[in-house]
Amino acid sequence: MEKTQNARFTSIQILTQFEETNKLNTEALSDLDGQNRQQANEYIQGILRRKSYLDFLISEYSAVGVDEMKPFFKNILRLGMYDLIFMDGTPDYAAINEAVEIAKREMSSKSGDLTNAVLRKVQRDIEKLPRPKFEDRTKLIATTFSHPEWMVERYVARFGEREAFQLMQANNKRPDYYIRVNGLKTNEKNFKLRLEKAGVDFEESDWLPGYFRVQSLNEIRSKGWFEKGLCQVQDIAAGFAPTILDPQPGESVYDLCAAPGTKTIVLADLMQNKGNIFSVDDDGNRIPLIAENVTNYGVDIVNVQRADITQERFKLANAVLLDAPCSGTGVLSKRADLRWRRKPEQLEEFVKLQAELLDAAGNMVSKGGRLVYSTCSLEPEENMEQVMNFLDEYDNFELEDLSDYLPEEVLADEGLSYQTFPHKHNCDGHFGVLLKRVK
Repeated sequence: MEKTQNARFTSIQILTQFEETNKLNTEALSDLDGQNRQQANEYIQGILRRKSYLDFLISEYSAVGVDEMKPFFKNILRLGMYDLIFMDGTPDYAAINEAVEIAKREMSSKSGDLTNAVLRKVQRDIEKLPRPKFEDRTKLIATTFSHPEWMVERYVARFGEREAFQLMQANNKRPDYYIRVNGLKTNEKNFKLRLEKAGVDFEESDWLPGYFRVQSLNEIRSKGWFEKGLCQVQDIAAGFAPTILDPQPGESVYDLCAAPGTKTIVLADLMQNKGNIFSVDDDGNRIPLIAENVTNYGVDIVNVQRADITQERFKLANAVLLDAPCSGTGVLSKRADLRWRRKPEQLEEFVKLQAELLDAAGNMVSKGGRLVYSTCSLEPEENMEQVMNFLDEYDNFELEDLSDYLPEEVLADEGLSYQTFPHKHNCDGHFGVLLKRVK
């Protein structure tokens, strides 16, 4: 059981640090082997997806209140419950025993006894676990679906309860992943043969060429295909932004807020590695990731630059891609921590930053050139409202129809934008528009 326990213990440490700092630092996962790393990641993201509900169960089965517990102990119980309820492959005895042993070893025998008592009660009631019953409707929904109350209020007001439930249920599912073939090192046909030969279950996307949906990245990672630069992890919706920019061989292109360089690689592939891409980011810690990735994926037309685009002047380019920093509410399945880190007031901060970045990006586009603005957000303020504010200020840009680039089911605003939703499109939530500079 040592390896399994190692994954559990590492998960508890990371979750405890998250609770204490509000930052998810997963560096410790690199100390685990592939299988344990995957299991630990499942614990971390799964528990964060179900945190409110798990805490409700703890309050139902423990004589000690959740708020009175130390974060480390609370996460032991969360992990044990998650093991029992949501990890189908874990025997009940293993879920309970491992949690009890960690509590005893890291805390005290009394903590181990309490862990054992709580988890035994959950095991006993596993077929009829209590459900939240609060008079406050928002609190009831927030606890049931493990989303913060401000987000629940926002989505119920916007979508109505039924669709808001569907969205939150989608956010709580284990996500599938898309991988994109790197056309600079292989081709779609050959990569498909690799997948079949390796016995990887996959589904080929009919939205964009070269994208395959897989349930697990383990087999692909074990084959070393990422290290060889044959493919990269990229959600299908994240591929829409470079697709509608439609960069041509020989053009000059800016990829802004570019780290870690995933979209830069797609742009280079679409350009057949001909032209110039300026991959710009102001985060000094992430800049090396761009350089590492473009080298690994066989791209040699990229100039990596650290810069704050709102403070520096740039030469004009044929095409500019601004994948803006945002609330990330479209990726809450893969980044469950964001639902707990984000606060309503941060939305205003993101909107202000996006407006500044969009203003700067617009001044980098040559006459007749193109500008793509995209986010992984579901919030109107960060998306179409942001774009309309930009157009109110700049009369030299016009929205372009996206019907020739993307499937009809992802188009919005009469074809002038795309917007995906996890519960509707079975992918991450992304937004984007194509703006043409007309004068």
